[in-house]
Amino acid sequence: MIHLLRQAATGQQINEMLEVHETYIKVAVDIERKILAGGGEFHADCESVLIEHGSRKQDVWGADWIPSERAVRYGALINIRPKINPSMEIQDRAVRQTVEAVVRALLHTP
Repeated sequence: MIHLLRQAATGQQINEMLEVHETYIKVAVDIERKILAGGGEFHADCESVLIEHGSRKQDVWGADWIPSERAVRYGALINIRPKINPSMEIQDRAVRQTVEAVVRALLHTP
């Protein structure tokens, strides 16, 4: 189940987002608005939710949250942008830091 998060997720929301992949959550993060959509089968599913709610494609980046490790992985097909990011992995350090900060703020549970 995909959730659009503007504030920290509840335990129930995290469990629902884990239903698809069980051990990790695919997310799309709007680095300007500091919100995310998570829980889709694909990062593009989450990206679509953000776009539908006013995000701009250039501000949206894909990542995975692994709750058991409290870790963020930065690879996603939606991250491929020919001139600025020719890889699935987010290359720009500032973008990575913002993605991580948003993911940790909205998905990190004690």
